[in-house]
Amino acid sequence: QVQLVESGGGLVQAGGSLRLSCAASGRTVVMGWFRQAPGKEREFVAAITWVGGRSFYADSVEGRFTISRDNAKNTMYLQMNSLKPEDTAIYYCAAHNKIIIATSLLYDYWGQGTQVTVSS
Repeated sequence: QVQLVESGGGLVQAGGSLRLSCAASGRTVVMGWFRQAPGKEREFVAAITWVGGRSFYADSVEGRFTISRDNAKNTMYLQMNSLKPEDTAIYYCAAHNKIIIATSLLYDYWGQGTQVTVSS
């Protein structure tokens, strides 16, 4: 069992930046960020493999968001720049202990979510 704890959400103006963190209680194979806006389905944002650091991004955040990890701290980060009002959502950290399609929702472990609000 892996526990995930997110932090770093908040309120920011459009064009601003935030950095989300996700601390894992154990080692994983792949970790990702997903988000869910009110009335919408949860969607993929970014993912990273723990070995090799291969990263994946949704088209909507490519070039603005950067995912990274600190293996020694079992912590994943999401640096979000040039934020837009449409980025407003609850952001969830997810982790899996096997190789999966990183963009899918099939992760075994999920955090409690952190709210990101971008004002126009």
